[in-house]
Amino acid sequence: MTTTLELDDITRTYGPETAVEDLSLTVRDGELFTLLGPSGCGKTTTLRLLAGLEQPTSGTVSIAGQTVASAAASSSPDERDVGLVFQDFALFPHMTVGENVAYGIADRPAEVREARVTELLDLVDLAGFKDRDPAELSGGQQQRVALARALAPEPAVLLLDEPFSSLDIRLRVEMREELARILDDAGVTAVSVTHDQEEALSISDRIGVMHDGHLKQVGAPEAVFENPESRFVASFLGQAGFLTGRVSERRVDTAVDTLPREQLVGATEQYVGATIDVLVRPDDLRARPVADETDADGVIARRQYTGPSFVYHVELTNGDEVRCRQNHTERYAVGTPVDLDVVAEHALAWYPQR
Repeated sequence: MTTTLELDDITRTYGPETAVEDLSLTVRDGELFTLLGPSGCGKTTTLRLLAGLEQPTSGTVSIAGQTVASAAASSSPDERDVGLVFQDFALFPHMTVGENVAYGIADRPAEVREARVTELLDLVDLAGFKDRDPAELSGGQQQRVALARALAPEPAVLLLDEPFSSLDIRLRVEMREELARILDDAGVTAVSVTHDQEEALSISDRIGVMHDGHLKQVGAPEAVFENPESRFVASFLGQAGFLTGRVSERRVDTAVDTLPREQLVGATEQYVGATIDVLVRPDDLRARPVADETDADGVIARRQYTGPSFVYHVELTNGDEVRCRQNHTERYAVGTPVDLDVVAEHALAWYPQR
């Protein structure tokens, strides 16, 4: 598959502070790639480097095979073949919807502009809104206008900066699905940045998890979630718990269950006799209340009601803390002693104990 965007050993420093360090990444033609990470991890700086709003201290940025930024020179945002959708949409309030969409193609003939605006408003399901003022639109509609405006010049890469952060939760879910459809229909390559795990996992072709200016893992959402390569990635994606396990020739003994060694991801031969941490998520465990506390693996320390389910935080007798997701009809009080079972039938990730 053709590479549309490439970052090669990008570093960006601000005096003694390093925002991004030795970051290399390729984005394929037509894919939606999402940079995911906590605040301050460097993802927004990376997006600004792509957009031409920042210049790298070292390394290069290439778009469609052309180098657009290095430590020696950097083309301006309007000289790059990129579109940018801001967090707050940044629509021009003195322009109509149609004028906003046409803003980036003002140099084209009037009939070409008119046809492109009509095409894009149809694409984002806003046909008939061309003469409306942005202030008359809902948040979701404003986002669609911002997206259409960014797509109008047919950029090689579309950049999305926390595109759903200003929307309410219900609209956020709806617009995630709509964005994926629009980008797919438009056939555009896109890079998004977000701290929202569910957003990244649900709409991206691939994700890259960032931490402290470094790219920790890149891959398909399900591959990164199911096989996190580090404790940070495991902890950042979803609700992670770790069971202390002692590795023997055939099994791994934990405070909850004895697991067959072949259930662990990768080679464990060199860890026979060692202690490791086994990653378990809430749906990997099942809790059952017990009458006799001496028969319990642990006690429910906290619970979260999510509507369809309860998530129980369980403190184990050996000091481990894990979470279990149970049906909403299984209501257990805080302080209830419970026995746990590992019900996961898939391979489990693990990490050498720190």
